[in-house]
Amino acid sequence: MDEKKADTHTSLSRRRFFKSLSAVPLAAALPGGAMGEDQDGKSAEAGASNYAPTFFNPVQYDALVAICDRLIPSDEVGPGAVESGVPEFIDRHMQTPYANGSIWYMQGPFLQAAPEFGYQGKLSLREILSVGLDALDTLCKHTFDGRTFAKLDRAQQESLLKQAESGELALEGISSKTFFSYLLGEARNGYFSDPKYGGNKNMGAWKMIGYPGARADYIDWVTVRDKPYPLPPVDQAGRRA
Repeated sequence: MDEKKADTHTSLSRRRFFKSLSAVPLAAALPGGAMGEDQDGKSAEAGASNYAPTFFNPVQYDALVAICDRLIPSDEVGPGAVESGVPEFIDRHMQTPYANGSIWYMQGPFLQAAPEFGYQGKLSLREILSVGLDALDTLCKHTFDGRTFAKLDRAQQESLLKQAESGELALEGISSKTFFSYLLGEARNGYFSDPKYGGNKNMGAWKMIGYPGARADYIDWVTVRDKPYPLPPVDQAGRRA
């Protein structure tokens, strides 16, 4: 398989994965009204450049944008994460009580528990992402002649992310698997959230999967499985896609 065909196969495989996610209603109803109103985005470049992060520093945000672009790339099936404002969503979400650990149990003991017990570490969500992004860039600089993650080519970025996903990537101060799993979760939430939280610009993800959004009544279609929903989605502000 040549490189172009491989890229197409990978992109479509990812898209099918996100289209099959069952957590869309949960992501669409995410709490956090203090995150503010949405801003329209028209392209991947606009999504990356028109928002000034307030939690992540510029280097961290560059890495975040690059990671989101690899997790959900833009293609003919639907918009990518950067185009949809996912990095913006994540940065804004880091300023909520959930992300800073205010509503987490953050007392010890801190230990490596079995997966069914969930995360038992001492870092809050925003610390997990901040420490992970710094550690990833430090590793990249040592491995790739001073280049940060955002400066690597796509193949190198994807190789590192696959290693992080499996826990094989040795990051300083944090488990790469923990870092990757929480960042992937944030990317999913941002991609399918209501646009008021910064992601899912123009309801692109909802349109892609045929999700009705915050429509007042679609009870007649809940059990329909053989026909696509015929109406465009509506966000919480009442705007139609």
